[in-house]
Amino acid sequence: MKHRNREPHLDELPGHYIRRLQQMAVAVFAEETVAFGITPVQYAAMQAVHDQPQMDQRSLSRNIGFDTSTIGGVIDRLEKRGLMQRNASEEDRRVRLLTLTGEGEALLNEVQPAMLRAQVRMLAPLSETDRRRFMKMLKILVGDVEDRPVAPPDSGEDVR
Repeated sequence: MKHRNREPHLDELPGHYIRRLQQMAVAVFAEETVAFGITPVQYAAMQAVHDQPQMDQRSLSRNIGFDTSTIGGVIDRLEKRGLMQRNASEEDRRVRLLTLTGEGEALLNEVQPAMLRAQVRMLAPLSETDRRRFMKMLKILVGDVEDRPVAPPDSGEDVR
């Protein structure tokens, strides 16, 4: 008689909790930043470009962990709002370099307190020691998967 391996329950799968935590993080961010009309991905893109002005789209996608086509749409939306601009590189005219506009810098500055409140809310159930430990573990896990795809092909996800 063959013994069939017991299938794991949903509550035993780390991926389930990671997905749920991501949903919660997006919801908390949205609640705190609703007045600014900015998504977590748009915020990440703006912060990355603020930190490294003149980065190209490919570098931005690697920096924040999204595929280049998804980031292209995010940049399009930020550009339409007058928050980010693309300029041709002087070294290679095919490459578009990203910068925040004055309006983009102002919005990024205005949204910071709300974004920080969201971060505090997300980790509120943890003690200070557990927060540091949790962040250390997250960095290990994310660092371990950096070279893998960040989204399945044709996922149809709308991350804006």
